[in-house]
Amino acid sequence: MALFAVLATQSPTGIPADEFRRRLPEGFGYIRGLVDKGIIRHNWIRVGASGGLLIYEVASHEELNTLLYGNPLSPHLRFEVIPLAEVGGFDPTAFEREAG
Repeated sequence: MALFAVLATQSPTGIPADEFRRRLPEGFGYIRGLVDKGIIRHNWIRVGASGGLLIYEVASHEELNTLLYGNPLSPHLRFEVIPLAEVGGFDPTAFEREAG
């Protein structure tokens, strides 16, 4: 399984702001479903900014892409995706071997 941090930012282009706000519960419901299934391991709302930071655990970047764009609000969101590795997931001595 792969971990990805996703910074989702509101970008309500092509839709009036009041319509975007009216549709927010539908998008939050979609996210809640992924949290309940364990696909989203962590979910934070950004204080003082629009959007959130979510940690997805998926089998591939293709699955992540499908899930991101399955959100009914995705046409009005901007995503920054950052692949993650758990601390035990890499060999820190590799850097020492390269330097030596």
